[in-house]
Amino acid sequence: MSGLIVDWSKGAEAITYQTCNACGARQYFRRSFCAACGSSDLAEHRASGAGTVYATSLVCRAATPETRAHVPYNIVLVDADEGFRMMAHGDNDLAIGDKVSARFSQFAGRLVPYFAKAK
Repeated sequence: MSGLIVDWSKGAEAITYQTCNACGARQYFRRSFCAACGSSDLAEHRASGAGTVYATSLVCRAATPETRAHVPYNIVLVDADEGFRMMAHGDNDLAIGDKVSARFSQFAGRLVPYFAKAK
């Protein structure tokens, strides 16, 4: 596997994904192997942050005391332009099919990807 690129899970304002050099599959969650073919020949890339809303779910009940201040908040599945799907936070008015772009926001004390309609 090539060198790791720091992303939002480590406090950087970036979304990363992996591509398999053997079969070309793309995956969002870091793994030591390709989920499609099992190869360990992976490369990491920084995503553009552009994508399309696949699904959306408005959360109206806080899961934890830390999230109470954010209710209601929207959880979205986004099909990234690079070919992977990810879950993230997003504007409450997002709908399936909306073109979106990522920014980063604090949520319950953590930096998280946050999607809004693309301009």
